[in-house]
Amino acid sequence: MKADLIATRQAIRTGSLHPQAVAEECLSLAHSSACEHVFMQLTPDVLRHTAQQSGIASSPLAGLSVSIKDLFDIEGQVSKAGSVVLENRPRASQDCTAVARLRAAGAGLIGRTHMVEFAFSGVGINPHYGTPAAWDAQKNQAAGAPGQPHAPGGSSSGAAVSVATGAAFIGLGSDTGGSIRVPAALNGIVGFKNTARRVPTQGALPLSTTLDTVCAMTRTVRDTILAHEVLSARRVPQGQRPLSGYRLAVVKTLMQDGMDATVTRAFERSLNTLRAAGACIEEITLNELNELAPMMRTGGFSPAEGYAWHREMIDQESERYDPRVLKRLMLGAGMKAHEYMDLVHARHDWIRRVEVALLGCDAVLSPTTPITAPKISDVAPGAERDAEFFRVNGLLLRNTSAINTLDGCGISLPCHAPDELPAGLMAWHAAMHDDSILQLALLLEPLLQKP
Repeated sequence: MKADLIATRQAIRTGSLHPQAVAEECLSLAHSSACEHVFMQLTPDVLRHTAQQSGIASSPLAGLSVSIKDLFDIEGQVSKAGSVVLENRPRASQDCTAVARLRAAGAGLIGRTHMVEFAFSGVGINPHYGTPAAWDAQKNQAAGAPGQPHAPGGSSSGAAVSVATGAAFIGLGSDTGGSIRVPAALNGIVGFKNTARRVPTQGALPLSTTLDTVCAMTRTVRDTILAHEVLSARRVPQGQRPLSGYRLAVVKTLMQDGMDATVTRAFERSLNTLRAAGACIEEITLNELNELAPMMRTGGFSPAEGYAWHREMIDQESERYDPRVLKRLMLGAGMKAHEYMDLVHARHDWIRRVEVALLGCDAVLSPTTPITAPKISDVAPGAERDAEFFRVNGLLLRNTSAINTLDGCGISLPCHAPDELPAGLMAWHAAMHDDSILQLALLLEPLLQKP
């Protein structure tokens, strides 16, 4: 793993590195085969100009490379959200709030990253513009090992690979059901979903106005904290508790169902490592998780709210949509008003009961995803692979989407061994526990990375 943003920023400030040299290295990586299908649009002039600005080294992000998911407005650019339907959309007249905050902190925007069309899948496949390979496959191929490329996870697919390859230090993305944490887990990097209200969604194309969250992926937890501070315009207090001072919980209900051998091994090894380091981990019953599927039986928030936004375009250009995305959006077409309101009320009641169940617990630990990345060939576009695609999509999003329904926050940390496919450990809690989760993650990270 390449040096993180904070280490690189320090080297720039001491004069051992120049931001222009770092920018050129990032651009070289962005043009390499490792980043095939990662960028919808590269903006080398913007990155170079930022790196050359006087005084940039003293800014929080020091002119370093940041990638932007194709979901977010950047002044003068077209936000296509990974779709051909929006290719003739007017150019944005201003930056969205998240991009404006990153620029103000000294970010060098390297370009727009690929994504699942309209952010509606956790697998990472895009039939219009191509699918980037997860970094594990790139790494294995570079070492001469056999194997087929694996899916990068979605919907923030290009954002994840841009960070994992070193082309960007921060990948701005969104998380509606796991679109930050899933690709982070499948690429072996850090992905943090903050409490949704912490960062404005203004200027980001919506999927679900109830669940959409603006957040980012980085290489390390300390970079994640910095990115979150910039995006949320607030400071995260430094933690003072030792690991033994946290009460951690493990939930077997739902979260550990259907784990593959690699994830099972990585998760159990991680828990044993943390216990050996003094962590207090107890198993709790959270039967409320079994209520999620029945609660969403009419489709859930994303299809209903997504269809409301898309309905006119679907009426006019449905044949230009990714058929898999269209199928999920159309679930919202049949939802009745009373069903939607019942869902809103049921969710509020469910959140209240889960928050009560988690009282006295500082964080819950679970696998970010129960499976590792599938091979792209197994889930590539094609009706003959649709059944496998939707099976995998459901598994990848199952654990993470529960946190979105909770209106909570969660972080995915790499927990795999060097010879394993990437897997993530997720630490999570209810809304507004962001600071505690981030402080805990700083303690967990070095332990999970021990050989």
